[in-house]
Amino acid sequence: MNLLFIADGRSPTAQSWIANMQKDGHKVALISTYPCTELPGLTELHILPVAFSGLAARPTGVNPGNEDNKPARRIIGSLRSNLLGVRHGLGPLTLPFFRKKYLKIVNRIGPEVIHALRIPFEGMLARYAEGRYPLVVSIWGNDLTLHANGSYRMGLITQQTLKRTDGLMADAGRDIRLAKNWGFDHNRPNLVVPGCGGIDLEKIEVSRTLSPKYLLELIPPNRRLIVNPRGLRPGSLRTDVFFGAAGIVAARHPDVCFVCPAMAGQPNAIQMVKSNKLEHNVILLPILDQMDLWWLYTRAEAVVSPGVHDGIPNSLLEALACGCYPVAGDIESIREWITPGINGLLYPPSDTNALAESLLLILDNPDRRFEAARCNLKLIHERANQITVRKKVSDFYQLVAGHYTSLGDQISHYR
Repeated sequence: MNLLFIADGRSPTAQSWIANMQKDGHKVALISTYPCTELPGLTELHILPVAFSGLAARPTGVNPGNEDNKPARRIIGSLRSNLLGVRHGLGPLTLPFFRKKYLKIVNRIGPEVIHALRIPFEGMLARYAEGRYPLVVSIWGNDLTLHANGSYRMGLITQQTLKRTDGLMADAGRDIRLAKNWGFDHNRPNLVVPGCGGIDLEKIEVSRTLSPKYLLELIPPNRRLIVNPRGLRPGSLRTDVFFGAAGIVAARHPDVCFVCPAMAGQPNAIQMVKSNKLEHNVILLPILDQMDLWWLYTRAEAVVSPGVHDGIPNSLLEALACGCYPVAGDIESIREWITPGINGLLYPPSDTNALAESLLLILDNPDRRFEAARCNLKLIHERANQITVRKKVSDFYQLVAGHYTSLGDQISHYR
């Protein structure tokens, strides 16, 4: 099939989707809503920086010459939580400015299916396409629980997007249910699959044998590792709760080391480390290559996902596949994968002491990790194996294209 993705081209999730569909023989073009480099095998790449995404701050890398070290990006990073509200209010107003260029690209490519990898602002842009182009939209975990309620316009355009959607994907059954309350037609196809398009178990096995030199140099030897791979996502994550709990745990286990990818150089993260006196117990890393992140999971005792607005984080599923013990905020979507006390622990997302107690329980009872690892690997094989998921997604695209044809003029158009 001829597919057009609308996504953040920098995202490992988007890159995984594109690679998976290429493996199945599909032709893939990409409209990225963020500036990104060319990806292998694309038929076309276009950048449409809606909702001020061209100004987005990104975590700094280990290279001091990295463009993300620019002062403007660092300032924006420090104001990220305040700017979320601004983006909710003003971001929707930028969409009409990109409509003409977007439609020109769509009409030239003539995709058999358009797939927007989240609602704000990719699905919101995608909805402009004429009804003759079947539209698949993926929901991220905070699309409906956080962003849709961010402003009147966010809510309105979320409804318009879901009414225009011909096929809906989500990584949690909860979001399919919520989408129907937001205007998605319950008679149209939907599919629940991991947001990353499935876990590559063969590559994860290879990652166990790696020896990434720079990580070995950064992480002190003989330390007990706990990983928080989620970065800083104001409104979606309670990173403050995580660092508060880390301070409590470090006081009891001075040998513990909290490793935090995607937080290097972030002013808010640096301040939380200092305020909790964690300078000797926390390592803030740049965004890691996927294989290096998996290598880290295989050596850590626990992974923390401090979500309050979330679906099923890809990083959490990857950690499960690597045998890392999951500790996550207790929200409805996470319970679709984690049974407390059986294959992980859940805690009230705003309760610092509860998170600390959960981590201490794992550190004091390491056998729990090995018991849970067997259960979690079985779950990943059954529900998230990339090969199986890829087949389901390809079949879903075919279904949506056929479903659209059968609906004919009943399809509603939202401009």
